Amino acid sequence: MLRCRKIREEFMRLSPLSLTLCAALFAAIVGIAPASAAGYPDKPVKIIVPFAPGGPTDMIGRIFAQKLSESMGQQFYVENLPGAGGNIGTATAAKAPADGYTMLMVSTGFMVNPSLYAKVSYDPIKDFTPLTLVAVSPNVLFVHPSVPATTVKELIDLVKRNPGKYSYAHAAIGSTPHLSGELLKLTFGLDLVTVPFTSAALAINSTLGGHTPIGITALPPAVANIKEGKLRGLAVMAVKRPAVLAEVPTLAEAGVSGQEADTLTGLVMPVGTSNEIIGRLHREIVRIGNLQEIKERLQTIGFIPVLNTPDEFGIRIKAEMAKWGKVVRDGKLRIE
Repeated sequence: MLRCRKIREEFMRLSPLSLTLCAALFAAIVGIAPASAAGYPDKPVKIIVPFAPGGPTDMIGRIFAQKLSESMGQQFYVENLPGAGGNIGTATAAKAPADGYTMLMVSTGFMVNPSLYAKVSYDPIKDFTPLTLVAVSPNVLFVHPSVPATTVKELIDLVKRNPGKYSYAHAAIGSTPHLSGELLKLTFGLDLVTVPFTSAALAINSTLGGHTPIGITALPPAVANIKEGKLRGLAVMAVKRPAVLAEVPTLAEAGVSGQEADTLTGLVMPVGTSNEIIGRLHREIVRIGNLQEIKERLQTIGFIPVLNTPDEFGIRIKAEMAKWGKVVRDGKLRIE
């Protein structure tokens, strides 16, 4: 009681000017969050793409940046921060202020890298708030036309009869094409040599030249060569056939189930970003993603538009981390 009386006496000694300043400061503090959300965005918004320009993640980021700029009255722009399999750009985004002005365009590596690399300076769950999945692209399994296998089962039998003699090309250690191949090896006990390249184009060229008779890449860069007969597509690693390569069966249709592998592309923001900003961006991105023009642009590069809620994307992130984390552990693929 005595303490309360003392505090009251000290408060009464404050000058009118001091009281006015205190009231203004309190009003400013409590008003910050609603005001920033209501006026958002009032300056350019950065979309970090943790890969070099020209790849699918970059292309999708630029498609949405353009449309968001048109509809939200401020510039949304892509900043490419490549390196370390996406870890450099992702770590930069994790440290950014949670003010709504930094977004991160992620691929499946965002979910794989914490298991794959011994040291990763971000946590996909603790450091980020999911916004939405944007698009998916299945991986595709193909062979050089000289390989005596026209189905996945024939290829598996061929590799089993010739242990260590066949190799498969893929782009980037820890990418879903790489992990797809490792999952096939683990599931069927295959002695298949892994040959990593720095890009899908180089992996495809190696198979085109017959140097690595088998290849697994994301769908977009392989489509043209498969359609032209330069490569033989054995299976698309998807639940259903994509329209862009409808003539190639899915793995399940080829008699090999449980091997589906998508390259995911989505958006996250630094943890702590306000729900109001997340909600506004989510509504606008879903609207853009459902435009026929955007669907067609995504499909031409081999992606299927898939938009979901922040909660649903969060669940998918955890599921992908668990699935590919097991492959990394079982295949002893960890990078020190």
